[in-house]
Amino acid sequence: MADYKNTIDFIKSVYGNKEFTPLAVPVFAGNEKAYLNECIDTTFVSSVGKFVDRFEEDMARYTGAKRAVVCVSGTNALHMSLLLSGVKKDDEVITQALTFIATCNALSYIGAHPVFLDVDKSTMGLSPDAMKEWLIQNAEVRKNTRIGELPESQDFAFREDELACYNKNTGRRIKACVPMHTFGHPVRIEEIAALCKEWHIELVEDAAESIGSTYKGKHTGTFGKIGAISFNGNKTITTGGGGMMLFNDEEIGAYAKHVTTQAKVPHRWEFRHNHIGFNYRMPNINAALGCAQLENLDKYIASKRKVAAEYIEFFKNVDGIDFFVEPENTFSNYWLSAVVLKDKESQLDFLQQTNDNGVMTRPIWELMNRLPMFENCENDGLVNTIWFADRVVNIPSSVRIEGI
Repeated sequence: MADYKNTIDFIKSVYGNKEFTPLAVPVFAGNEKAYLNECIDTTFVSSVGKFVDRFEEDMARYTGAKRAVVCVSGTNALHMSLLLSGVKKDDEVITQALTFIATCNALSYIGAHPVFLDVDKSTMGLSPDAMKEWLIQNAEVRKNTRIGELPESQDFAFREDELACYNKNTGRRIKACVPMHTFGHPVRIEEIAALCKEWHIELVEDAAESIGSTYKGKHTGTFGKIGAISFNGNKTITTGGGGMMLFNDEEIGAYAKHVTTQAKVPHRWEFRHNHIGFNYRMPNINAALGCAQLENLDKYIASKRKVAAEYIEFFKNVDGIDFFVEPENTFSNYWLSAVVLKDKESQLDFLQQTNDNGVMTRPIWELMNRLPMFENCENDGLVNTIWFADRVVNIPSSVRIEGI
C-alpha cells in the first residue's frame, strides 16, 4: 500500500491546514444577505419577484444565450430541455455512462432509453469519435414517422424535421444527444454538434457543472438547442437548490417560461391555463441568492483555477498520481479537481487514507450502466469510461475566501 501522507499534508495546506477539509462548500462573500433581506422585507419570497427576472437576464448576458429560464433544480432543467427538444416515450437518447444520475433520471421521466457511449481520455466527456463510430454501425436517417403523433397543444417539439435518426437494431428513434461537461471540463462540443446536425439528432447540453467554462471562447450550454445548468449547494455558484435552461431560440425560451410556471395565461385575477404545465418555478428568494453569487462568479472561478494550478505543480512530482487538466481549446471552471490513480487498488487506498485523515475525497459516480435501472441499456463497451471509473478521485475544490 502506497503512503499518501505527503499528498494529504499538501491538500490540507492548500486550505489552511484545517482539521477537516471538505470537498466543496459554498461561499457567500457578496450581497447575499442584503438581497435575501430585501425579499423578506418586501414579502416577495416565492415565484414572483424582481430577482427571478434579473437572474435570468444576468445569466443570459453572462453566457451569451438568447434566453435563460430558471427552474427549481438542474434535474428539472434537463427534464424540460428534453421535452422541449421533442423527446418522447420510447425514443433513444445518446449520452455517457460517466455522469451523475440526474442525466438519466431526466430522460427516464419521459420513458426514453439511454444509449451509453464512451468518453474521451482528454475530456472525461462524451467522445465524438465513439459517437460517430456507433452511429455509422447502428443508425440510419430516414423519414420521421413520429411527426404529428400528438396534438399540437400537447406536443413540446418545435418544427420537427421530416427526417429522423433511427436505431437499426431496435427500430427506435434516436431523438437527442446529451453530453455532460464532466467536473466543468468542456467536451469536444463542436464535433458533437456537427454529428447531431448530420444525423438529425437534437443536442441538449448537460452543463450542470460547467458554469463559466468555455469551448473556444463560447460558453458551455450554448452549442445546442438547449443547455441545462445546476445551482446546487456544491456548485461553483449556488441558489441553495436550483437550475436553469439556456436557449438559442427565443420562441422556445418563452414557451419554456410559460410551461414551467404552470402554463398560466396572464390575467389580473383569473386562473386560466392553456397547456399541461409544470411547477418548476424558482422562488424569488433563491434567485436573489443567485444574483449575488453571479456577481462574484469570475472571482470564484479564478480562485478555483488558482487552486488547480497549485495542484498541477504539486502532482508533477508525485509518482502514480496525475492531476486532470483542462482539455485543449477550453477554459475550465475546475468545479471539482480530479486526480487519476494508476489502478483500482491505488484508488481505494487513496480514498481510505485521505478520508481517514480529515481530507474529504470521493470516487467518480457509479457508472450508469452498472445501476439496476440501466444495466440492460445499450452501450459500446465503454473502455475509457471504465478506465476512469477505476482511477479517478475528486479532491477538495472549494473556493478560497481570501482575496475575494
